[in-house]
Amino acid sequence: MTPQTKIKGSEAIVRALQEEGCDVIFGYPGGVVIPFYDALYHSDLKHVLVRHEQGAAHAAEGYARATGRVGVCVATSGPGATNLVTGIADAYLDSIPIVAITGQVKSDLIGTDAFQEADTTGITLPIVKHSYLVQNASDLAQIIHEAFHIAGTGRPGPVLIDIPVTCALAEFVYKTASAVDLPGYKPTMRGHSKQIKVAARAIHESPRPVLYVGGGVISSGATQEVFDLATSLNIPVTTTLMAMGAFPGTHPLSLGMLGMHGTAYANWAVHECDLLIAVGARFDDRVTGKLSTFAPQATVLHIDIDPAEIGKNVEPRIPIVGDAKMVLHEILTEVATMAAAPERTAEWLERVDDWRGQHPLHYEEDDGELPPQYVVEQIYAVTGGDAIITTDVGQNQMWAAQYFKYTQPRQFISSGGLGTMGFGLPAAIGAQIGRPDKQVIDIGGDGSFQMTMQELGTAVAYNVPIVVALLNNRFLGMVRQWQELFWEGHYSHTDIAVQPDFAKIADAYGALGVTVTAKDEVADALRTAIKDPRPAVIDFRVRREENVYPMVPAGTSITEMIGGQAGRRKKP
Repeated sequence: MTPQTKIKGSEAIVRALQEEGCDVIFGYPGGVVIPFYDALYHSDLKHVLVRHEQGAAHAAEGYARATGRVGVCVATSGPGATNLVTGIADAYLDSIPIVAITGQVKSDLIGTDAFQEADTTGITLPIVKHSYLVQNASDLAQIIHEAFHIAGTGRPGPVLIDIPVTCALAEFVYKTASAVDLPGYKPTMRGHSKQIKVAARAIHESPRPVLYVGGGVISSGATQEVFDLATSLNIPVTTTLMAMGAFPGTHPLSLGMLGMHGTAYANWAVHECDLLIAVGARFDDRVTGKLSTFAPQATVLHIDIDPAEIGKNVEPRIPIVGDAKMVLHEILTEVATMAAAPERTAEWLERVDDWRGQHPLHYEEDDGELPPQYVVEQIYAVTGGDAIITTDVGQNQMWAAQYFKYTQPRQFISSGGLGTMGFGLPAAIGAQIGRPDKQVIDIGGDGSFQMTMQELGTAVAYNVPIVVALLNNRFLGMVRQWQELFWEGHYSHTDIAVQPDFAKIADAYGALGVTVTAKDEVADALRTAIKDPRPAVIDFRVRREENVYPMVPAGTSITEMIGGQAGRRKKP
């Protein structure tokens, strides 16, 4: 090809994606993206055809969450684009780097209510980090490179590129994009030197510190720095749902998750600490409970790359804007210059261990039914803890967070901020494609699974050997739990006992389907599913009215836990 050879905009999109190192796209074709799909036909760029556009967005998220790279999804204009919205919003609230490419009607038809026209940039404006409506085909390469840069740097997030079919069909001489330089986009990476010194001194002198670790630690690759800070200064660590695996759940300093369904000892530690070191976390309401009673004795040190998060919910005494990895490295360097105080937190750790011993996670086992918690424990045992876990949203999600010990970042993949039912299966597909070296298991719920179970067809078509472990209680379990505890047991439209046979549905798709009703069948079913080269669905018929405990009622202090004393099934 000579330097002056013209190519179509659709070909430019493919070439720019390849220049970014994109190796897979999740999408669904439609009228105005046919030019792009024709360009794909002539390329070696892998495309995964999902069964619904929402599945494409979640699969791109799963890929991004598992690999740390930017995920890519594609849909056509109008309903194709609007079906991506839930996944885009999910990525936005969890700070996940994806680029969503949508087709748009011809440029001269925009605003005329043309067939399959929707204002995609307008619809998604509140849920993207940035968006583009392409005006000139010759800008496509530069826009794609900028989109990847914006999505994957600073606080990650979704970027939308809406491309009129006019631009996809236009011909022009392709020029490799110049280096990305966006004057208005310069994330602060290094923390303020004075604040670093203040933070280091506070950490060094605190007798009752707690590290409160959020998903930003995983995004920044700061897990080693968190580990070094915790272990060198004997600081207990609690993580948010998004940060599971950022600190090894098997380590003696690990308190597990905090908040509404966190461990009792994590919540007590946060309540009693004198220094709360928040890193890459946003003080979400599911974490803090009643804000006025959250960490009442603590000096709050808040490290975050997004200045908008500093003071948004909790006012820190020591705010530091910067990249978690860089800031923690600078704090560690500063702390290293101070005199060692190895016994500083000894009494505090004994107190935390007492809480741990008095209030462990617990469930009833001997009533002849299959406890869902036991299933999660067996998934951990059978895999040796070496698996990537995705989840749906609800009780299954909380049990997966409580009873599987995550030891590596990007091992737990779940919808945190948006709480999207149907997330688990397509996210598992994306994660498995991104990490073919790992076993991926979706710990799902029967309600959530039925929202996107058509993606079993995608898994079978592309030989993606995921295992779906359904904790099937024939209820919309978490809503039912709230109805039991706070709405006088009025199970209004949450009973979904009339269900398909999920094992037969799996078989109909060409996947392995298994039904399990007893504890002694769990481990063998898991081993069989993992060994089988096909995707698998295991329908675990678990105890119907099991609740997730501990539980902090909404709007109360995180110390006001139902079932916090032993985690037993207990009504208030």
